[in-house]
Amino acid sequence: MNAFTPVNPSFQTKYIGLAWNNHFHRLGPDFYTALAPQALPDPYWVGRSRAAAKILGLPAGELETDALLQALAGNQPISGTQPLASVYSGHQFGQWAGQLGDGRACLLGEANGLEVQLKGSGLTPYSRMGDGRAVLRSSIREFLCSEAMHGLGIPTTRALCVVGSDEEVARESLETAAVVTRVAPSFIRFGHFEHFAARHQLTQLTTLADYVISRYYPDCQTASTLGANPYANLLLQVTERTAMMVAHWQAVGFCHGVMNTDNMSILGLTIDYGPFQFLDAFDPGHICNHTDRGGRYAFARQPDIAHWNLYALAQALLPLIKDQALAVQALDTFKPVFARTWQQLMRAKLGLAEGTGATDTTVDQVLTDDLLALLAQGQVDYTLFWRRLSQGVASGQFAPVRDLFPDRPSWDAWQLRYTERLTGVDQNQATGLMLKTNPKYVLRNYLGELAIEAAKGKDFSKVVQLLALLERPFDEHPEYESYADLPPDWASRIEISCSS
Repeated sequence: MNAFTPVNPSFQTKYIGLAWNNHFHRLGPDFYTALAPQALPDPYWVGRSRAAAKILGLPAGELETDALLQALAGNQPISGTQPLASVYSGHQFGQWAGQLGDGRACLLGEANGLEVQLKGSGLTPYSRMGDGRAVLRSSIREFLCSEAMHGLGIPTTRALCVVGSDEEVARESLETAAVVTRVAPSFIRFGHFEHFAARHQLTQLTTLADYVISRYYPDCQTASTLGANPYANLLLQVTERTAMMVAHWQAVGFCHGVMNTDNMSILGLTIDYGPFQFLDAFDPGHICNHTDRGGRYAFARQPDIAHWNLYALAQALLPLIKDQALAVQALDTFKPVFARTWQQLMRAKLGLAEGTGATDTTVDQVLTDDLLALLAQGQVDYTLFWRRLSQGVASGQFAPVRDLFPDRPSWDAWQLRYTERLTGVDQNQATGLMLKTNPKYVLRNYLGELAIEAAKGKDFSKVVQLLALLERPFDEHPEYESYADLPPDWASRIEISCSS
């Protein structure tokens, strides 16, 4: 393997208007390899998120500077950062993969309580057979989807910007390189814990767990929920956060595509956008990753896979928890938390706020289950259905919703039950809830493809347009009405893999 770029402390650094405080670096070299990102020749801006810049505390105007462009391309070290690639292990497609790590990512450090990471920044000791680079298409997809998920209110890492270059990298064909700058409170994954547990490195495992508890879950130090055991309470809180995150995925129709344990955030954030997809036609068995030939990560299986991954995390934490019964007790919260969160989200999508009508929640559960069966039977467009339903409740006109269903009589029967359920519910309240719950715009694969194709020709206007829509996906944006229409026929032929 080609040598990675070590940190050269004598190399001139550039000041970027951020104060850095690098907590993860202080864990010590057992947790990472110090390195510098590899230079990306002749970089140019592809997309920038001013909303992400604001939460990072980046001074106004900094996103326009060549200094930041060069720094985030890996061409100029940033004063105060201590760049590194972290080591972790994990299960991939259900099989133990052993040591993995940041194979193409470089953590610059932490600013304003958020870690800043360059993805696609070159070789690391963990690149295995890869080149450490990301391509333009995958970087644009991650950039847009990170901000889209935030706009939808779903826990996620954020993306500050994408920097492109004409440097060629080989994938299925020759493509151009890019770097996406990611932002999150932490990029620690389930796989970080699995790494040290598999190696029986109890000291390092304890150090990592204590660090995560101290920084992100301080309540675990004093919680008595699971016998005042901080590590069991950590597992409990991670379980609950993960359950709520996946419930949000299912409600909005988001497929992650590669839910390996090294792609699961210890903070319950959506992380590592690769072969993701928002459903077009509603198909519970949909597989968005054409690499996933067995369908392990099909849409409907995501809750079960998340639960499985949490068992892998529990196994890693067991040397610290010590009491297996406590670990099982923590894991057993997944299903009720998921179910409760999902039911609340689906009721909101139907305009049924808490306390509206039926006190027996099974009534609404049956109504929801029957609707989803109808959507699946007719392969109805998921996002468009919910938005039209919202407008139907507002106007009392359901014909545009009915037009989406091949089986009109079955829809008519369900609609009758639904309108009866809405009896006594304040129409304005229901409409307001639905229109802020059911997005008009999501990052459909074909929209991403259009932006990527334009970007290949150095036209980044579609990236800018999509970002503006996806930051406010519940607004009407009438000038971009076509982006909310049914996808074109060719959209169903798009194939997304782990290299995407």
